[in-house]
Formats: sequence, C-alpha cells, structure tokens
Amino acid sequence: MDYQHIANAVADSLVAYSKDESGWKACKKTDAVTVYWRPSAEFPGNLYKGDGVISASPERLWDCLKPLPDGLRVKWDDNVKKFELIEMVNDAVSVCRTVTPSAAMGIIAPRDFVDVVLVKRYEDGTITSNATHVDHPDCPPQSGFVRGFNHPCGCFCVPIPGEPNKTQLLSFFQTDLGGYLPRSVVDSFFPSSMAQFYSNLTKAVKSLKDF
Repeated sequence: MDYQHIANAVADSLVAYSKDESGWKACKKTDAVTVYWRPSAEFPGNLYKGDGVISASPERLWDCLKPLPDGLRVKWDDNVKKFELIEMVNDAVSVCRTVTPSAAMGIIAPRDFVDVVLVKRYEDGTITSNATHVDHPDCPPQSGFVRGFNHPCGCFCVPIPGEPNKTQLLSFFQTDLGGYLPRSVVDSFFPSSMAQFYSNLTKAVKSLKDF
C-alpha cells in the first residue's frame, strides 16, 4: 500500500475543505469554537469543521496535537485513550492506531482506528496533521473494540498575522464509527465532542508547563 500517496491525497482534500466555504451550517458554538457541518462526499455521514482561535503560538499548539505515542494528546484529549505507532513510513508519514473510550453514556462502545498520518508544514507557517483510514497487516481488528474508519480528517494550526501568541485552529472530522449506532446518536455526538476537544485543548495549552 502506497501510504505516502494516500497521505498526500488527504492533505489535498483538507486544503480543499478549508478553502470551500459552500454548504457549511453552524451546529454548535462555544467561547472556544464554532462547529459546522455539511454532508460528506466520502461516506453516508457528515463532514464537521471546527474553527476557533487559541491563545498560543502555532508551535506551542502543535506540541499538544502532535501524533506521538508518548505525546501530550493522550493526557488532555478525552477521546483518545491510547495512541500507538504501527509503522514509521518516513519522517513525515506514519501509520497509527488510536483507541477511543466508550462515549455517550456507554451507547458508543470503545473504538479503534488505524490511519495513515501526514505532518505537513506550509510556507506561511501553518502546521497540519492529515489522516485517513488504511489497512495494515500488523493491526487487524481486535476483540473488545469496534473498528471505526476516519475519512480525510485533520487539523490546521494557522498563524494569525500580527498575533504571534494566537493561532487559528481549523479541524476537520468525518468518521464512520462502525457498528450499528442510531444516526441521531452519531449526529449529536460529534458537535459536542468537537466543542469539548477545543475546550480541553485550550486548558492544555495554558498548563503546558505542567505536563
């Protein structure tokens, strides 16, 4: 499997999402983020976009978001219970397994996801993570977890001109949770989950020195 090719295609998709303003509908707004949705072109579900400003430089924010097995994200992100490196393809591309806990008062059972992840930096200083589901021979489905599937998703840490200690964080999620969940459960889970993601991230950045 050409993981590099797949990862590059995901990065192109996310840039397209970030530039296309059509069809987005706001579904949740907090002090930290506005969450939007529109039908996904990838699967019979929704593509969600989070857009918020966090008081941190892009590099400091990225420290909290880095896709690393021993990274900070498992410490602050309630939706990431475990993060495992399956294969390091090259300096920028890896294949990872993410384990999520049960959610929605136990209605959503623990999931795991296997993704190719590309870390990419752009000339304007934007730092991005770009991911989508892949198969990997070293990580078949495991008992006790429902295998979910992330379609092109990721985060953009975008510098704000003249504001070195503030960063626009754009996030895109479109996830097939697998299993047999009512659509209403899925549609209510993601906007709330993304709002919590931004809230927890904001707190994590403030207390970064404590980690």
